[in-house]
Amino acid sequence: MLNSNSLRKLDMQDLMVFSAVYEQSSVTGVSEALCVSQSTVSYCLKKLRTCFEDELFINTRTGMRPTCKAEGMYDHVRAILQSINLCHAGTPTFDPTRQAITFNICAPEYFEHVILPPLLRSFDYADLPVVVNVHKLEADIPAEELRDGSLDLVICFGPDFHSRHADLKTRQLLEEELVCVVDKRATPLEPQLSLQSFVQRRHVFPTPWTSSSNMVDGWLSQQAHHRQIAARANSYSAALKMITGTDFILTLPRRIQKLLANEAIFNHHEVPRGLPGFTLNMQWSQAADQDSANAWLREQIIKASAG
Repeated sequence: MLNSNSLRKLDMQDLMVFSAVYEQSSVTGVSEALCVSQSTVSYCLKKLRTCFEDELFINTRTGMRPTCKAEGMYDHVRAILQSINLCHAGTPTFDPTRQAITFNICAPEYFEHVILPPLLRSFDYADLPVVVNVHKLEADIPAEELRDGSLDLVICFGPDFHSRHADLKTRQLLEEELVCVVDKRATPLEPQLSLQSFVQRRHVFPTPWTSSSNMVDGWLSQQAHHRQIAARANSYSAALKMITGTDFILTLPRRIQKLLANEAIFNHHEVPRGLPGFTLNMQWSQAADQDSANAWLREQIIKASAG
């Protein structure tokens, strides 16, 4: 809000006249520089003097001398004019064809299989000098790294797998469901596994992101059940190799199953009723929300997720 009603009567031309008179010390020079009449300059000065209750400029033999109040005002008036120019110009738009850039993303293995390949293909097709460094997702969202700019984005799971940070922006990328994979030579199973069949078989448990818990065992605990783990793997691909030639079950995201579980080698079955899926989400900082390069990257990831 303005401190005085008289301030409402000022316009940009008044502030431009103030700045120009301060810099040039001449009404004639100001009228020529701003392409306005001397009477217009005088009228603007009259408005300024009335508004700020000060002479502002005193006419001397050497030109218009600023008063103490005018000297204190000058930097603020220049800042106002510069801010108006910035508002008019808008935020510079990031152009990936002109500027090489590296993005740092913290993400689980799921992102590297499902979204990163089409994302990189789109960069390659357009011949863009874009580099993507992927850092492994831990149990907690690296919020500080997002805030200080060390990371551009975090790709994480939902809902409620990670601690929430109210200051971070979030966008859901996709919804995913789980499916059970077994070796084709394994003892046959029904098309949709019952809870009993699911817990009777031994399981290989992939850990494509660092966490002490997982969605499958969390759900089983709610049903007062637990599964038998034969082995834990660091990746989806390693887990698939571990179940080859065994009766073990591997529970995978459906998109991963379609990408990696060769149908000539593996069968897949629907998970027990009630076993929930998950969402893949994208998080970024409030500062990055206004960054055109970050906004461009988010848009590309959204497009790749929809493919």
